[in-house]
Amino acid sequence: MTKILRYRTAAFLLSGALILTACSEKRDTPAEKAAAAAVPGAPPGGAVDVAVKNAPASEVKESNDLVEFAYSYPSEAAQIPKLAAWLDNDRATKRNALVTAARRDQDAAKKEGFPYRAHSHLQKWQRVTTTRRFVSLSAEIDTYMGGAHGMQSFDTLLWDRNHATQIKPLDMFTSGEAFDQAVNDDLCAAIERAKAAKGIEWVRGDDPFGKCPSASAQTVWLGSSDGRYLDRLTIAIGPYEIGPYAEGSYKINLPMSAAIVNAVKPDFARDFLPTK
Repeated sequence: MTKILRYRTAAFLLSGALILTACSEKRDTPAEKAAAAAVPGAPPGGAVDVAVKNAPASEVKESNDLVEFAYSYPSEAAQIPKLAAWLDNDRATKRNALVTAARRDQDAAKKEGFPYRAHSHLQKWQRVTTTRRFVSLSAEIDTYMGGAHGMQSFDTLLWDRNHATQIKPLDMFTSGEAFDQAVNDDLCAAIERAKAAKGIEWVRGDDPFGKCPSASAQTVWLGSSDGRYLDRLTIAIGPYEIGPYAEGSYKINLPMSAAIVNAVKPDFARDFLPTK
């Protein structure tokens, strides 16, 4: 009996040693290696998820005699690798376009003998809201290309977690016409109130600035009050759309009406909640 016990003990210890050896010689799986490659400098395994989860906001600035460039996006976007890659590419594209135009205009200024003024592109993406399905971002863009004054414009995007892709808010509606029909009455009334708050009487008519714009032709930002449903709507309107440059831009907040929700495509209907 003693010999049998000794044999079993030795076998148990040997099997434990083999297990420890196998663990120490474990190699990274292809999936782990791919995950590590997605975050340069990060180790394989769970540490990659931590690195992505804690990714900070991204900001690039450049200022010299030729251009002034700035482009940033929040940590909520940086933590989604595919979205961050798109934003990085967009940033590179915008910078390259700025530099190309600036060099062209700088050369023209030298030939014509007049001063060159540095061109600029300043773009800041901000989080509008984050829900279980979406990350909603808004962007304000200020540009100057050597004219009498600069220009302000806006942009928007939504990241759809369900499909791991980005979309525009208008992609969520059955059509631009359906969105306009649901929004435009509220939009026109809100524009009139916003102008009145600036002491401007809005005379509706055939004057270029007297026409109510189509909501679908403007920049649409979707938000949430509870982090669950999209129940807030803002229409961003740039200079010259409904008034002269000196009047500036407008950001019109509108109620999320039942008419708007009814114009949403079926795939997104559960993500909206009417507030009016």
